Amino acid sequence: QVYLEESGGGLLQPGGSLRLSCAFPWISLPIWGLGWYRQAPGKERELVGTISRSGTTNLSDSVKGRFTVSRASAKVIYLQMNDLKPDDTAVYFCNAWGRDPDFDYWGQGTQVTVSS
Repeated sequence: QVYLEESGGGLLQPGGSLRLSCAFPWISLPIWGLGWYRQAPGKERELVGTISRSGTTNLSDSVKGRFTVSRASAKVIYLQMNDLKPDDTAVYFCNAWGRDPDFDYWGQGTQVTVSS
């Protein structure tokens, strides 16, 4: 079953900007946190940024100052990516988790390729 759906990936040149969306209208349980992760070829999945249910955001050092995480609505979050670099090339995943009952849902990912 699909719980989250990412969109907005694509191919662009270094220095460009892109906004990814994550929609999760299918999750009815209370969400404690949402996050963006990415996985580059041959590498492990890494955290990009998170947003808590109170709206607090955190970003990894590798993207701080270039990326932002925000909530567009009750069921959509964004990942705004600016000044993209070839090292940002990866599949980007959206994650939602909660407690009592515990759950940890992932989207299928969207490809972002930064290349000249």
